[in-house]
Amino acid sequence: MRTAPTHQTSTPRTARETLPTEMAGTGPLAAVHQVPWHQIQDSTGSAAAIPALLADIASGDADTALAALEDLRKRVCQYGFVVEQATAATVPFLWELAQLPQVTCRAQIIQLLKNIADARQWENTATAYPKLLNHRENHVVWERKARQAVRARRNAIERLMDESDTEIARATTELARALAD
Repeated sequence: MRTAPTHQTSTPRTARETLPTEMAGTGPLAAVHQVPWHQIQDSTGSAAAIPALLADIASGDADTALAALEDLRKRVCQYGFVVEQATAATVPFLWELAQLPQVTCRAQIIQLLKNIADARQWENTATAYPKLLNHRENHVVWERKARQAVRARRNAIERLMDESDTEIARATTELARALAD
């Protein structure tokens, strides 16, 4: 005779509890716990998964990093041009990861930063439909903040252009062009 499964309740973990130890204190991504990820939105809803994705990108494992970056891209710059509320908060960590030699997908991170810098989907739409600016969730403001976040860390471009990896240098050159506009 089979018995019905019993439902056991579990205690939900907070973002700080689920972060790897290297993210909780010093080292790469040390400040990630200072962002209220549960209170901001990405394309899937709550941005609470972003710290774990950033940690996976920083892990050094190429397959894990690429999969995490693809998931992160969908969450903060969907389709390569639609940014979300969480995008601006994510950008400083992308800059940090792009500069870490152990990160295996640095060129792809730089390309994501370029996509964010180029994002003007909502701003262009608001030009034709200004009522968009009156919505509670103002996507135009999110775009502007995301672009500002990319520009705020552009001093790293010079170091990245000095990289011997041609893919990183090419992606950095493209980002530099995007920021020059």
